Amino acid sequence: MSMAFDPYDLGGKRLANRIVMSPMTRSRAYGPGASPTALTAEYYAQRAGAGLIVTEGTQPSLVGQGYPNTPGLHSAEQVAAWRTVTDAVHRAGGVIYAQLLHTGRIGHPSLLPDGLHPVAPSATAAQGQVFTHDGPQDFLTPKELTETDISRTIGDFVAAAHNAMAAGFDGVELHGGNGYLIHQFLAPNANRRTDGWGGPAERRIRFPVELASAVADAVGAENVGLRISPGVPNNDIVEVDPYGTYGALLARLAPLGLSYLHLMEGPDRDLTYRLRKEWPGTFILNPQTLPETTGPDALDLIEDGTADLIAFGALFLANPDLPDRLAAGGPYNTPDSTTFYGGDYRGYTDYPTLAGLPGRP
Repeated sequence: MSMAFDPYDLGGKRLANRIVMSPMTRSRAYGPGASPTALTAEYYAQRAGAGLIVTEGTQPSLVGQGYPNTPGLHSAEQVAAWRTVTDAVHRAGGVIYAQLLHTGRIGHPSLLPDGLHPVAPSATAAQGQVFTHDGPQDFLTPKELTETDISRTIGDFVAAAHNAMAAGFDGVELHGGNGYLIHQFLAPNANRRTDGWGGPAERRIRFPVELASAVADAVGAENVGLRISPGVPNNDIVEVDPYGTYGALLARLAPLGLSYLHLMEGPDRDLTYRLRKEWPGTFILNPQTLPETTGPDALDLIEDGTADLIAFGALFLANPDLPDRLAAGGPYNTPDSTTFYGGDYRGYTDYPTLAGLPGRP
């Protein structure tokens, strides 16, 4: 049988297999103060057969929210609500990391309380629109972070990481891709600073390096992963020399002994090979398969050594028992894109398992 179904040691945490549930925004944090609900606990517990679950993006602060009904990890009630989720996953035998996501300039003031405004490395608006409670809205020019603001933002991530561990998570993943705040610091078109936080790659990598170091110091490097998406243009990101930036970033991060590097792949597989070669620890790959979703063939990337673990997104959303289905060769439920964001249990916790299919024993 494929290596994908072998146990894996992730910094002392035993994973049942090498199949990862990728972080996916679901916009169903309907509990008090943007907290998860009992339905959230059911959703993740259903998928505890993954070797590793990485949650949907969870904002480390009020100003870090960029979409409606996304959860946070910056209040006591959020910590208590997430504890019900982690308890449910652990009872089912799973391992779960909280993804910490600050969206930066990808957001809108209407999503934020108390007159807050989206922030970013530079006062440069992204091209495009964001979905709000009032429908799509153009991105606005964000507030440029001062040195004091940057220190405070790093502190927010550290506090959220402490909260995640208090809520029972096995670790945290810092979202450094998809055009959000960490990625904005890395990308020259979003980071136009001329101080010590911008300019050449050595200064643009400063924010993620100092952030990862601070969080690792706070909760243990073995409990901290980082997700990156070099060369991926999501949310108006332009990177003309991804290797120059990310090669420098990995060289600075490698000595920290982080739990893993999680790569959301762009169109350049050669870049993936180069970064894989330079990363000394666990390498998780969410492979580029557009326009299709990541499918069973991606497990071959474990066999040939391209990655240690493979992350599945939409296929895991629609197949709560995905490792069992991969082992059996299917069949697979088809994801319903109309229920990806917001709504109730439909398209969330009602996808059948193999055992629940008609004609199955």
